[in-house]
Amino acid sequence: MRSRSRRPSSRAPETVNEDVVNPYTTAPNHLHETPVERDNRLRRAREAQQRSHAIDAEIAESKKAWDRKAKAVKILLLGQAESGKSTVLKNFQIAFTPNHFARQRSAWRTVIQMNLIKSVKTILDTLQDEWGPTYTSPSPSSSSSSPNNTHRRLRMALSPLLVVDTSLTRLLSGPSSPPPWSGSGGSDGEFYSRELSVRAGSAWQRLLLDSHPSYPTHSPSHSYSHPTSNPPTSPTPPTSHTPSHRSRTSKRPRSASDGSRDVSRVVSACRGDIMMLWRDEIVRGVLRSREVGLESSSGFFLNDTARVAREDYEPTDADIVRARIRTMGVEEHRFLMESADAGSEYYIFDVGGSRGMRPQWIPYFENVDAIIFLAPLAFNQVLEEDHRVNRLEDSLCLWREVCCNRLLQHTNFILFLNKMDVLFETLASGVSVKKYVPSYGELPNDLRNVVSYFKAKFRAYHKRLSPEPRPFLCYETSAVDTQAMSAMLTGIREIILRVNLQKMAIL
Repeated sequence: MRSRSRRPSSRAPETVNEDVVNPYTTAPNHLHETPVERDNRLRRAREAQQRSHAIDAEIAESKKAWDRKAKAVKILLLGQAESGKSTVLKNFQIAFTPNHFARQRSAWRTVIQMNLIKSVKTILDTLQDEWGPTYTSPSPSSSSSSPNNTHRRLRMALSPLLVVDTSLTRLLSGPSSPPPWSGSGGSDGEFYSRELSVRAGSAWQRLLLDSHPSYPTHSPSHSYSHPTSNPPTSPTPPTSHTPSHRSRTSKRPRSASDGSRDVSRVVSACRGDIMMLWRDEIVRGVLRSREVGLESSSGFFLNDTARVAREDYEPTDADIVRARIRTMGVEEHRFLMESADAGSEYYIFDVGGSRGMRPQWIPYFENVDAIIFLAPLAFNQVLEEDHRVNRLEDSLCLWREVCCNRLLQHTNFILFLNKMDVLFETLASGVSVKKYVPSYGELPNDLRNVVSYFKAKFRAYHKRLSPEPRPFLCYETSAVDTQAMSAMLTGIREIILRVNLQKMAIL
């Protein structure tokens, strides 16, 4: 076999640019460095190394967090607005992360007192709509149902409540940002403006937790919940009339904790007037004629004004469960269990239930272990954001949509027929189911038959629309009953864990 001689290359020989220094093969020439240049070079090298180590540590920590989250139990709360999702979340905290829940108690104090203010505001607005100009000035043709001087005095005496309500809402919303209900459009925006509302990720509890430092500190715990988005920057102080001779720079910007203390002081000062307004027979008559059912709404504390409207008020667990604050958006809560499976992690996703927010649900359908679907049997109510839609029919429509969703075909649903206490009172007052649901026919108008009828409807849709067979898990609940909910959630936790073990082929 003939050897082939290598022909000389016709290309020009490669040259090396001596001005370019390869840091991996060529030692840098530092012979002519001054001491200052050397110190600067070494300092930059140390800083670069520290940044590199910090990045490596952050990547490693992110991987650990991702691995932990992959192993954690993930639960998605679904249901229309005011179905009780946040109440179930609070019951979960009471049952499984009590230390964490206790540390948030002072923040809930402010929420409860703000709920009281919102109820007063609803009454004053209703009276204004009913009486018009005669509410602010006497009319010669006044009747027994017309406002008198007492009502006008109460309106003026309670006006400071509206000031602190606006101020604290602005502080919680963040600087130079529109109200949390802006962008909802139409009746949605009108509805949200009547509620205490915050954006998802606003970290409102963190902003309020230093409001009452006199509260006892409980034992440390790693249990916590956090939103998916970042908290806003420091809140913008409300407009105030500061004397010109005082230096503006000497005043600390007002915080949410300042606004919280203002709420407690003003509510306490107005306690007697709030009680007088709520007990007034003419006022109650106007509310009845206008069908303003404050007693049946969440966040109702007018009957507890004497106890709640005090500067030294400490909320009970039952008070906190009844408190109302609407979160606009989707929040992710991480819990490190303190009882039961101590040390295990749970992630609970609380999504907004109003019709405008439901498109945000879909990204959270993947990789969840269970969905708790809340459906109040409110057959005689309509959606607050759309009075043309019956609440129960809306729940059934939502149930049909999630049952047939193929992203959820391997996910188990846990149905809560919630607010059984409200259903019992509705039926006891003589409200006929047939009037609102003609298909109910001549069945007895009692709690047992009504629940059985609607449970069968939910079961039928679940069986017919599920892509794959799965168990129908249904519970009759009253989320404001903390003891009953604690026992029920303990049982549900065991069911979810057993299902997860079966998925991993451990059982």
